[in-house]
Amino acid sequence: MGDTTPHPHPHLTPYPHIVVHPPARDGSRRVTEGGVTLGLTWHLDDVVDLLRAAGLDRVEVEESDLIDWRGGGADDWPDLTEPRDPPDHRPQGP
Repeated sequence: MGDTTPHPHPHLTPYPHIVVHPPARDGSRRVTEGGVTLGLTWHLDDVVDLLRAAGLDRVEVEESDLIDWRGGGADDWPDLTEPRDPPDHRPQGP
């Protein structure tokens, strides 16, 4: 007989296919497995933490075939620096 121990996260398959979606406007990247959202991430470390919480702490996030990086890879996170004000082009006084 096979192992009857329930999976700690029943929505995850024995060999999950994790998708890290393209960055949203706020810089976050949604992480899903089988159409179920596992969470939002803003950095590679967030992906590691999210997968660890889902019981996938042995997954090599940057190299695993289980992870489908869309809209950029593990190193592609948007630059969230504040936009600079445009230069003032009004004429200066006399």
